[in-house]
Amino acid sequence: MDGMDHLMPTYRRHLLLARGEGSYLEDTAGRRYLDWVTGIAVNALGHRHPRVVEALRQASERFLHVSNLYRTEVQEALAARLSRLTGLDRVFFANSGTEANEAAIKLARRFFAARGEPDRYEIVSVRHGFHGRTLGALAATDKPQYHQGFGPLPPGFRRVPRSDEEGAFQALRAAIGPQTAAVILEVVQGEAGVYPLDPEYVREVRRLTEHWGALLIVDEVQTGMGRTGPFAAYQQVGVQPDICTLAKALGGGLPLGATCAREEVAQAFQPGTHGSTFGGNPVACAVALAVLDVLEEEGYLGPEGRISRLAQALGRGLARLQAQGVPITAIRQAGLMVGVDLALPASGVVAAAEEAGLLINATGPHTLRLLPPYTLSPEELEEGLAKLERALAQAAGQA
Repeated sequence: MDGMDHLMPTYRRHLLLARGEGSYLEDTAGRRYLDWVTGIAVNALGHRHPRVVEALRQASERFLHVSNLYRTEVQEALAARLSRLTGLDRVFFANSGTEANEAAIKLARRFFAARGEPDRYEIVSVRHGFHGRTLGALAATDKPQYHQGFGPLPPGFRRVPRSDEEGAFQALRAAIGPQTAAVILEVVQGEAGVYPLDPEYVREVRRLTEHWGALLIVDEVQTGMGRTGPFAAYQQVGVQPDICTLAKALGGGLPLGATCAREEVAQAFQPGTHGSTFGGNPVACAVALAVLDVLEEEGYLGPEGRISRLAQALGRGLARLQAQGVPITAIRQAGLMVGVDLALPASGVVAAAEEAGLLINATGPHTLRLLPPYTLSPEELEEGLAKLERALAQAAGQA
């Protein structure tokens, strides 16, 4: 037996990694890999960014944990920063995106219960969306294979077609009404293979929720922290949610999630209504502030920021590969979040890319997801494209 024999078999793992530096990971055999998985959009600044490591060092010298029975300056500073960046007033800290979304669902229901409308609890989500694996977040998630064996899921959830599906707008208007507590959506669906929603669809959701007095929850777990260019993807489509959730890149590699809400909604959570032992951990908050410092001070965010410029170069490179005849059938891109549909099984390309020294992952039988770090250099971008081209050619030759 080895170490894997003592882990529950929830993942198909094989690489044994030893360390990371910048855009690269290294395994225990000393082989280096260009990392375009980035911990599933977590390591946005690459591995061991010096400002992140220094923040971690300094914070760990003060204390590692104090619980939410007490105040810490660093947690309050991060809450204030997120309030400014999201346009929302208050923040609840958790440990993951799933927990942040669970808190958002609870907050929406509690908001109406506190107003004397306890029967207004329905949560509307969008088909193909992913919001997490706790039971409430799972009920809002449209991946049937994730539901199998975990029923019955909590009641009070319904799904509507995605914006590219037939009858999507009519379905929205039929689903959202006086029974709706909230609509939860991703402006760009990540697990589905990087599908940006039609901006007019998102705006229609906002109009309908305002008309019926329901809440809009935007899940920015994967898209937030600049992944699509602006700080949050909803800022590109001209809507302001009542609640938004953040995680992944927020903690710079440490577990940290956040549920941000406007003042009136946030007041539905009072002492004893919700909590988290580790949420807002002072070390994780200090690292998050360092990540935000880098993003804001070094010009990563916005339409002319480093993320957007790198995304444009990546898009041009992928279009060049497609024009050369590699088996790419579609490219969907939102900043440094790319879905690539293939004319052959994605698993073979993932394996061939790993063999070539590039880490990518598949979100479907024929779909790759690329999540490179924001700090990728022009030379590393070309290296990644060359390795992807080699992997596609190898997989096509074996198909």
